Amino acid sequence: MENQLFARKLIEWYQINKRNLPWRHTTDPYQIWLSEIILQQTRVVQGLPYYQAFTQKFPQVSNLAQAEEQEVLRTWQGLGYYSRARNLHKCAKIICHQYGGQFPDNYAELIKLPGIGPYTAAAIASFAFKEPKAVVDGNVYRVLSRFFGLQEDIASNSGQKAFAKLAQTLINHEHPDLYNQGIMEFGALHCTPKSPACNNCMFIDNCVAFDQKLQNVLPIKSKKVKVRLRHFYYINVVQNDLLLMKKRVGNGIWEGLYDFYLHESSDPLDHQNITSEIDFLRSLGAKTKRIDLSKEYVHILSHQKIKARFITVYIQGVSADIMVEERLKFYPLDEVHDLPKPVLISHYLNDTFF
Repeated sequence: MENQLFARKLIEWYQINKRNLPWRHTTDPYQIWLSEIILQQTRVVQGLPYYQAFTQKFPQVSNLAQAEEQEVLRTWQGLGYYSRARNLHKCAKIICHQYGGQFPDNYAELIKLPGIGPYTAAAIASFAFKEPKAVVDGNVYRVLSRFFGLQEDIASNSGQKAFAKLAQTLINHEHPDLYNQGIMEFGALHCTPKSPACNNCMFIDNCVAFDQKLQNVLPIKSKKVKVRLRHFYYINVVQNDLLLMKKRVGNGIWEGLYDFYLHESSDPLDHQNITSEIDFLRSLGAKTKRIDLSKEYVHILSHQKIKARFITVYIQGVSADIMVEERLKFYPLDEVHDLPKPVLISHYLNDTFF
């Protein structure tokens, strides 16, 4: 099939079958950028409420740039991959301070901004400014590999370059925005990872994967993620409706978020030895009135599986500054509610206090 016919068919399909999503009714690069960052590694149904929250709370890029990081993280809470939120905030500041509040109108400048990689830069450039720059995401890999029968490994540098080169040759120069959105939507709704709608497909006569029964083989991705199992024991010290928490520092995934004193163990701890194994618990000593042990919470990250339990310790007679060396501080419940927290912490708090 000739390249431009392939592109025209996708555009026609998209205009009939596209989902009605708010960021598709604008060419505002700010709103397009927000949607793309939020939808990275996030399903549309999950990301849509966050997009609405961000556009309502920060209607312009200047509002986002002027916000406190804690407010940005709190609005992001629950989406995970918090580096995306920190880069979102950092990028907004750069756009306001270095670009006069206006997004760069081309791929070459966009890709220089923090948190904006090749895919996001191509999406903004094509959707907002109609630059003919092809997007390549998981949906695009799948559609192209199946239609053309490409067996290059999409996890390899050479495979990614091959797909990017092919994608660029296919893009419709008159409507690059519609073509890019069309091929991604086609992968999301029709040429799906499992059970693609092959028998009702406009490309059935030319699709290599359908002809050779390779739908479940393509695209090829060789690298397997090794998942690390971790055992977390959070100690929530409660005194007169005050909770002892700390702000996480460093370069971890939860940087800037608030949690409790954490004891990590290589193996799960028995009920009987939790107190004896954790020095922090022993240090509370006679001040302890009651100790409650939560159910096990399981939290899945891309490379980690966390099994967490919360030890709620009710105490009396501890001064507010006794935990300074651990960066711990007592917060009233209403403040705890508003602090940005990992979703794991929020689940426990909602089950126990809110």
